[in-house]
Amino acid sequence: MTSAAERPLLFLDVDGPLIPFGSSSDHPRAAAAAAVGAADRGNPLLARLDPGIGARLMALGCRLVWATTWMEEANRTVAPRIGLPRLPVMGWPAADAEEGPRGLHWKTRALVEWAGGRPFVWVDDEIGTMDRLWVTAAHPGPSLLHRVDPARGLEDSDFHTLAGWLDTVTGD
Repeated sequence: MTSAAERPLLFLDVDGPLIPFGSSSDHPRAAAAAAVGAADRGNPLLARLDPGIGARLMALGCRLVWATTWMEEANRTVAPRIGLPRLPVMGWPAADAEEGPRGLHWKTRALVEWAGGRPFVWVDDEIGTMDRLWVTAAHPGPSLLHRVDPARGLEDSDFHTLAGWLDTVTGD
């Protein structure tokens, strides 16, 4: 059983999981927002954010952490639109940092280091086989690397997968 202080971390990417890349016709919110001129500060893709997704993420009971190149901009621009509070933001390795094995995502080692052995979920659209292998070998705690279809973003099936894994880890 995991205590509240030991809640699993959930590392969250923005582009792909929260802002899907599929066509506007696939995203009714985006089409409706565009129709009323909601292209926001030069980034019309922000209209694709689901305003209710923050509540669904919070309901998972994880400690949410931005794991995105948006960095602090995720707190200023994305969080208020989806109902999230200010979240911690992952720092990324310097561009000249040591490279990992071929196929290892540049985020992977930093996420494992931040987790420090604690259970974690990583939600991203760029997770691959090498990331899974590396985390299995390098991280002593439970982990779920959940790849989201970037054309669709987080969907009900993703939330079912996340909640199911979290139930097995936390004993809830």
